[in-house]
Amino acid sequence: MNMIEMQDITKKFGSFTALDGVNLSVGEGEIHGFIGPNGAGKTTTIRVLMGILKATSGTATIFGKDVWKDSVEIHKRIAYVPGDVNLWSNLTGGEVIDLFLRLRGDKNAKYPKDLIEQFDFDPRKKCRTYSKGNRQKVALVAAFASDADLYIFDEPTSGLDPLMESVFKEHVQKVTREGKSILLSSHILSEVEELCNQVSIIRQGKIIETGTLTELRHLTRTSITVTTKEPLLGLAQLPYVFDISTKGDGTNFSVDTEHLGEAIAYLNGKDILDLKCLPPSLEELFMSHYAEGGH
Repeated sequence: MNMIEMQDITKKFGSFTALDGVNLSVGEGEIHGFIGPNGAGKTTTIRVLMGILKATSGTATIFGKDVWKDSVEIHKRIAYVPGDVNLWSNLTGGEVIDLFLRLRGDKNAKYPKDLIEQFDFDPRKKCRTYSKGNRQKVALVAAFASDADLYIFDEPTSGLDPLMESVFKEHVQKVTREGKSILLSSHILSEVEELCNQVSIIRQGKIIETGTLTELRHLTRTSITVTTKEPLLGLAQLPYVFDISTKGDGTNFSVDTEHLGEAIAYLNGKDILDLKCLPPSLEELFMSHYAEGGH
């Protein structure tokens, strides 16, 4: 059974369709990246999953339970961190963390001194004095201190510096080693690329691609830098070769990944002196989709 299952979810606000037939599955022990630009529908999807918004049509379940009807039961087993955390201004960060843990009823939860030290903030200060980054830290500490089966993160590292982003990544990897599942919504493509084993791309309320990074990389191009003894005559005429440029003795170009073998065969006949191949990044994949859609 998948931890999250969304089938044909549509959400309309008046005449505006925010989600248009969204299908999304997250398996047990999986880190699923959910990417798209602002306004693509990421947060709306998560709010439907959290039972904050009711879908116009379609079905959505977490742990096999309906996200709208059974939201109270579901929330006992999930930890959620939004991209902009609002806290009670007169409580300290430590008091908020205690409150969150008590509300969840976690019998195994302990005051997370180690997490507070790792995320480097003062839990004795009032929340009204916290920066955006420190408010995020309070929510992240409360989430990682809880005994959840599913973690839903919506732009969780917004406002964090690179060191704290690294701490976040370490804890994501830790909970997944324990068999937990994570849905990670982010526009930081390097973060998704490093952490996630499945990725869904959303554009204008529709999921346009889902798969492993390896599967998705077949849809874009590989970058090649090569130095050869023989001139690369005819390279520009190959239909699967793009973006040719030269630097010093080397030639740079990109090739449709499905034609990589043909490109290497062509280069073999030119007496290769040096060759570097770089797999397409998630960012290149992402941008190619948005370029196709005119965004």
